[in-house]
Amino acid sequence: MSGFYSESPDSFNYSPFRMIGKDWMLVTAEKEGKVNTMTASWGGLGVMWGRNVAFIVVRPSRFTKEFMDASDSFSLTFFDREKYSKMLGYMGTVSGRNEDKIKVSGLTLEHYEGTPYFTEASKVILCRKIFRQPIDPKNFIADDIDSKWYPEQDYHDLYIGEVNEILSK
Repeated sequence: MSGFYSESPDSFNYSPFRMIGKDWMLVTAEKEGKVNTMTASWGGLGVMWGRNVAFIVVRPSRFTKEFMDASDSFSLTFFDREKYSKMLGYMGTVSGRNEDKIKVSGLTLEHYEGTPYFTEASKVILCRKIFRQPIDPKNFIADDIDSKWYPEQDYHDLYIGEVNEILSK
């Protein structure tokens, strides 16, 4: 596990608002032996159906969505934002359809119990996918969400994953 130790969800004492919304993360999944990843800054951590969970959203246009749909698990990896800012920007703008962006990024791919993650991360949340649902604009209560975030009507799919393991350095 390359210098990681397992951390209990009950002792995980980090701000998801900072980690996800400010520092960003990579969402990574595997399909037929191939791994793809993308940068994300939307999601959260919490409790649902009596389980510790992470939730993320992925647009249908993203190549990673195919991997999320095909896989039973996914990882959320967090990095030192200062050191990895350029890489996170790259992973969010270049599609894995067009090039092997993991190879180009220089990140080291590993697996923990079948779920891909990156050695260079400072924190890894390993999840078993338990729920997926397309976001339906009919359910927006706040008037500005649809026009502000979905002008092309490319609504995300919401994924909820049960947190199986948290790895920290």
